[in-house]
Amino acid sequence: MKVLVTGATGFVGRHLVAALLARGCEIRAVARNAETAQGMPWINDVEFISADIHAPDLDVAALVKGIDALAHLAWPGLPNYRALFHFEHNLMADYRFIKSAVEAGVKQVLVTGTCFEYGMQSGPLSESTAPQPSNPYGLAKHTLHLFLQNLQQEHPFTLQWTRLFYLHGEGQNPNSLLAALDRAINVGEASFNMSAGEQLRDFLPIERAAGYLAAILQKTDFNGVINCASGQPVSVRALVEQRLRERGAALHLNLGHYPYPTHEPLAFWAVTERLQQLLGEPQ
Repeated sequence: MKVLVTGATGFVGRHLVAALLARGCEIRAVARNAETAQGMPWINDVEFISADIHAPDLDVAALVKGIDALAHLAWPGLPNYRALFHFEHNLMADYRFIKSAVEAGVKQVLVTGTCFEYGMQSGPLSESTAPQPSNPYGLAKHTLHLFLQNLQQEHPFTLQWTRLFYLHGEGQNPNSLLAALDRAINVGEASFNMSAGEQLRDFLPIERAAGYLAAILQKTDFNGVINCASGQPVSVRALVEQRLRERGAALHLNLGHYPYPTHEPLAFWAVTERLQQLLGEPQ
């Protein structure tokens, strides 16, 4: 199986490339920054192409020639979820790229969506929960999904829409919670500022997420929406305390220093029955 991975040097992409190589796939990896790519441990095991997939003069047909599946992860501008460019620019640029790939003969497309498609809905969220996006990023992703479903009516292809929840691990945004905590531990800070930490989230290590995405890609007959998550609600405070135990650190948690974010509900997590059934994992 030959897979084209866009955003190959990003947080998810770098791990997905590794997971697909481990499963015996051939990889054509695409990213804008060739210098970043040279630092990837898999750079000599893939066909790397430096390209901006949103460039209007990109030869998409040449890019996807000989490809069995497209794993489309690239999405500029994160983690700024509330910027209007998500739907003013990224949405249509992404649609044009994927449409061109399908028109050039790609029969299977996996796109990473987001838990923000569910909006401010609380509790367990399944794939049958109606999307109600409440920020520009979630709205853009949900709209792209609708556009691609309509494209399927004209140009039949398999669409694997995978909604990512909260991923953590090597390569994550340096301003994310655990990265900031690790930095505080490393420099010997006495305390760590955070929210009260009672919000419940669905956290998943990036290596497991990449493994799930790779496995979904190899289920070539699966078409539809699937949550890529742990299915387990964990409080932010519990996640932080677990990391402190793992690191053997004892810094003071300054709980309540930051208010809760307004762009997400206090408690939500994924229902993962579809993922478990597809991959044959115990429930």
